[in-house]
Amino acid sequence: MKFLTETIAGTALAALLAIGVSLPAAAQAPTGLAPRPLVTPGNSLPGAQPRLPGQTPSAREAAAAAAAAAPPAEGEAPAAEESSGGYLIPGTGITVTGLAAVSNDYLFRGISQTRNNWAAQGTVDFEHESGVYVGAFISNAKFLGSPYNDTRQEVDVLAGYRFELGPVEVDLGWIGYFYPGQTKPPGTQLNEYMEIMAKLSYEFEPVKLMGTFAYSPNFFGRSGTGYYLEGGIDVDLPWDFTAFGRLGYQWIQNNIRFGTPDYLWYAVGISREFEYGITAAVGWYGTNISQNECAPIQDRATGGQRICAGRVLFTLSRAF
Repeated sequence: MKFLTETIAGTALAALLAIGVSLPAAAQAPTGLAPRPLVTPGNSLPGAQPRLPGQTPSAREAAAAAAAAAPPAEGEAPAAEESSGGYLIPGTGITVTGLAAVSNDYLFRGISQTRNNWAAQGTVDFEHESGVYVGAFISNAKFLGSPYNDTRQEVDVLAGYRFELGPVEVDLGWIGYFYPGQTKPPGTQLNEYMEIMAKLSYEFEPVKLMGTFAYSPNFFGRSGTGYYLEGGIDVDLPWDFTAFGRLGYQWIQNNIRFGTPDYLWYAVGISREFEYGITAAVGWYGTNISQNECAPIQDRATGGQRICAGRVLFTLSRAF
């Protein structure tokens, strides 16, 4: 979701200190597509990629763990309490969680957002014990455009409400996708947009099932209405490994402006947490977009780009 202005994004980021998702496609004129490691609100995988299996627990879980800890001694400064799932700010009911990651690419729904280059990303989430949360996500980004696309970074701002319906966890949220510093060449469009999203998850050990639906009234690069549907599965394996799989489909109203046809993407992989809280994940990601349909750019990439091709994605992350 990437609608608001750069000023609003900056203000929200500073005020909320939160981080959350990213997108594919190049935001240029009708023949240009602008092309989220791991953590992004728009997907649910390493690299959208939202949190990976085995990473930061929900703020609700973190708050419960912190609440069980002994209170500070009389006269002791009420410093933020640290739990396995983040930091509970005393007296506020707010838990802060975050994630730092580095990856050999930044894939959002299967498409590279860095033109097949490395990405460094960060996510921050503030969740109240009521389930209300705000957050933010930041990553480097790079797109090809005509006459140019000077995008260098992506900053996403999100807010929503998490709750439980029996055994099902529900996350209803809004995400704004911004690209601070991007200028708009004549005849082109800015990248930013926004999405409204609903996520469901259900766990029956050792399996966790997930589903996501997202709607954008004006998708990336002003490409019209966008709908997104995703299903996922995580399976706990021996020796603390987790296998994961994702399958998603993106519908775009104005395919020419976005740069690709409606498309399917998929991912399969494995992750594990090692020493010092560092999680490593590796997987195969791909789409059903052929190269000549992948964001062709007049005078720059008339035969399409390689940003939609299948590839191995490797990520190292650390939750806090």
